[in-house]
Amino acid sequence: MTTYDDRASLTDLTSTAERVRRSMESVIEGKPEVVRLTLTVLLAEGHLLIEDVPGVGKTMLAKALARSVDCSVRRIQFTPDLLPSDITGVSIYDQQRREFEFKPGAIFAQVVIGDEINRASPKTQSALLESMEERQVTIDGHSYELPDPFMVVATQNPVEMEGTYPLPEAQRDRFMARVSIGYPSAEAELRMLDVHGGLSPLDDLQPVAHAHDIVKLIDAVRAVHVAEAVRGYAVQIVGATRNHPDLRLGASPRATLHLLRAAKASAALSGRDYCLPDDVQALAVAVLAHRLLPTAQAQLNRRGAEQIVREILARTPVPTAGGAGPAPAHPYPAAGPAYGAPQQPGARRP
Repeated sequence: MTTYDDRASLTDLTSTAERVRRSMESVIEGKPEVVRLTLTVLLAEGHLLIEDVPGVGKTMLAKALARSVDCSVRRIQFTPDLLPSDITGVSIYDQQRREFEFKPGAIFAQVVIGDEINRASPKTQSALLESMEERQVTIDGHSYELPDPFMVVATQNPVEMEGTYPLPEAQRDRFMARVSIGYPSAEAELRMLDVHGGLSPLDDLQPVAHAHDIVKLIDAVRAVHVAEAVRGYAVQIVGATRNHPDLRLGASPRATLHLLRAAKASAALSGRDYCLPDDVQALAVAVLAHRLLPTAQAQLNRRGAEQIVREILARTPVPTAGGAGPAPAHPYPAAGPAYGAPQQPGARRP
């Protein structure tokens, strides 16, 4: 159990996240919201899917995160001939000792960059399923724990589909959030020409945090309080995707967990030890849209998953702190003046 006297330590730890954010933004010009989402997923113990056209900095974003934190990093270039054992590792027979020895694969790192993940075969893609969900690898009946923290940052190009294997729903559901970087503004692109015109800024990027600092931040995120009203709000949003007429596949219960964990990380990055409905709203599109499958009619009408999630957010009543405002569809328990925020020093959270 964590007491509210820990608020000061949370403030101290968020300064670490601020250093990492500034370090990443020195490389990724004009995209502060993308950098914040990347940090949110890291602190929520999730995995990030970066999906965008070539040349906008997908791999550079992943490398900027990896180099800003002093931890082990491995990059995997996914190709059609990549084998599952290249990712997970393989047991090799040692003739001198007359026993099998496990040789770890590229997945045994704290930050794993999967470049062009949709270019590998489905069999190879499936090698990531266990590691992303259970943070372990099972080879020949033996389970091997992955390091802590552990995050997979995968990139894919949604435009060029020749020679690619689209990610199955089961694997897309493993990613906590999907982000599209998009083209920079004219001002940001001009700054990029000044900074990137000579050497790559990644060459001068130095770690500003250690792996154990990130572990402490993750522990602080776990202690963030979520009131019953906010939890019910998240459940309503996810539940609405399962009954929407324009969706043939709604979000899974794992999506609800990911949305809540991401909201807690967002609250911690804002210096709060409690969640607000705003935290859930701000992350709903990034966490839910890539898991949804619109119907054929919705696709003909050019209604994408992001648009549908925004419509659900607009229609779902927001819980209020003091009972003012629109009444929710289902009554929520009273949550106090700040959705279950601490009422007095020393009080304990559930």
